[in-house]
Amino acid sequence: MIISKKNRRAIYENLFKEGVLVAKKDYNAPKHEDLDVPNLEVIKAMQSLTSKGLVKTQFSWQYYYYVLTPEGVDYLRAWLHLPDEIVPATHKRAVRPPRPAVVRQGGEGGAYRAPRGDREDYRRKEGGAPSEFRPQFADAGRGAPRE
Repeated sequence: MIISKKNRRAIYENLFKEGVLVAKKDYNAPKHEDLDVPNLEVIKAMQSLTSKGLVKTQFSWQYYYYVLTPEGVDYLRAWLHLPDEIVPATHKRAVRPPRPAVVRQGGEGGAYRAPRGDREDYRRKEGGAPSEFRPQFADAGRGAPRE
């Protein structure tokens, strides 16, 4: 299929920027959901890249999911004339929030425990079940005879 250079560039730029692309299996759709390009052209351009091994395709529930491979990143970087510093969003490391501080409890040789907020206060409140309370769950749960 002949795809104009303007449309092919729009498809490749979006694919490289995100690292992934989704297209609904609707060959008659006037345009793609995210791009201003006919949906058929998006599917056929991705089919071409898949046949070259530059994109992996997954089909599920009437949608095509395309994922850029490392070879595809190199190919699109050369095709779009981009520097090596620019990478797709899926190849960037996610910034994790810092882990909460660990509180040492129990003196020397004690165990490390994470802070629990107001849970300890809740457990130490007076009242509750008496110490002699022993619940029994007879004939309940697994292994109990049915009636």
